Amino acid sequence: MKIQVLGSGCATCKNLFEITKKAVDEMKLEIEVEYVAGDKGMKKIIELGAMSSPVLAVNGEIAMTGFTPDVKAIKAKIKKALERK
Repeated sequence: MKIQVLGSGCATCKNLFEITKKAVDEMKLEIEVEYVAGDKGMKKIIELGAMSSPVLAVNGEIAMTGFTPDVKAIKAKIKKALERK
């Protein structure tokens, strides 16, 4: 399983990365959350077809675009993405 936070490198993207790491930890998933920022992050966002950032991607698919500080909502997005496997 692969969880990534993709973005430009702005404060919002970094914040989503930190909150996502917290959500993964609280879910007791032994998965590293990868942060892909800058040109690489923006390229990946475009490849996935997202129209906004940041993007939370699970197993190479968009789980969420935009930002929410709600750990519970992020957990729900991760759980839903995992169920699609």
